[in-house]
Amino acid sequence: MREVRMVGAAYGRFRKRPGEAAAALAEEALRALVDATEVDPQRIDAAYGGTTFGGSLMTQRALQGIGVSGPPMVTVENACAGGGSAVHLAWQAVASGSADCVVALGAENLTDLGGGTLPLSSRDVEVGLGMVMPAAYAMRAQRYLADFDAPLDVLDLVSVKNRGNGALNHRAHFQQSVDTEEVRASRAIADPLRLLHCCPNTDGAAAVLLTSEAVARDLPGPSVKVAASAIRSGTFHNGYRDMTWPDITARTSKAAYEMAGLSPSDIDLVELHDAFSISELLHAEALGLADRGAAHVRLARGDFDRHGPLPINPSGGLLSRGHPVGATGVAQICEIYWQLTGQAGELQLPDPAVGLAHVTGGGIYGVDNGACSVHILCAE
Repeated sequence: MREVRMVGAAYGRFRKRPGEAAAALAEEALRALVDATEVDPQRIDAAYGGTTFGGSLMTQRALQGIGVSGPPMVTVENACAGGGSAVHLAWQAVASGSADCVVALGAENLTDLGGGTLPLSSRDVEVGLGMVMPAAYAMRAQRYLADFDAPLDVLDLVSVKNRGNGALNHRAHFQQSVDTEEVRASRAIADPLRLLHCCPNTDGAAAVLLTSEAVARDLPGPSVKVAASAIRSGTFHNGYRDMTWPDITARTSKAAYEMAGLSPSDIDLVELHDAFSISELLHAEALGLADRGAAHVRLARGDFDRHGPLPINPSGGLLSRGHPVGATGVAQICEIYWQLTGQAGELQLPDPAVGLAHVTGGGIYGVDNGACSVHILCAE
């Protein structure tokens, strides 16, 4: 397998953009990527785009907008992991030698769905019984708080931390910090989750450029190594499931660490899937960044703060940046790239060398999540 380099990233502010098609949002991100990397669009060998609600041929429509047609293009639907899955396919194309210059993108317009919880398949047994995402994560939160004797306010601390980080991120949907009183005063969603424990439905798009080493040398901007790219699907269990252990995250990250030849202790920053405040604690443990049942302790003492020993979601995460489903995994990787290349502006951390991006999701009967992707990038 060849080494894969990431040579550019782009996304604009995530926000409500009613009436704007996902393909149009993706085209906007692609134009910004071309400007940032100075790549000739005709040099693009392939493109992969993640979306859940963006319609058929979203990728082709977006690339057509920047004058590219003809090369292989695939639109990926993999729930919240759609964008991360698109990056994985782009990585495969370059690593295998079948392409030298590949775009991965993600785009979504959720505003036009009309608000509320995201629609899931009505033919799914658990969905039919009311297992929408806020309900599932409320159950996980209740179980975690009870099993590990965690105080209720740890959920508030996640939201306060990530909304504070997002206040510095000009691309975030929410750019205002909040305090614990505001979080507790927000309206109830599914006990114990309140509104400010939940990410917003958001519109937006993001794009990255992955290339061979040779192409990376030809382009003027900085590049980083894609040390690992892994995706997994959920393992079916027709019975008891441990609501406090996201097995899919553990399995996917294990594959990524092995591919990169690294361990959790080597990671300098993390962008993980915090669609609900409890998610950060669950996934931090499954990623090996905290002992089982101890993420809330590390959080409370500031370990996951922007200036702590292991910054988690320094961009603000989904709680602040928003969650345009197909775009989220790509946007996370953009944030890691900017950190590793010193282009993160007010969000910049001091000299990070290794970053991890994690996204997971999809409500489906018998599994904790339907799909997950983990990417590890290294500044070399």
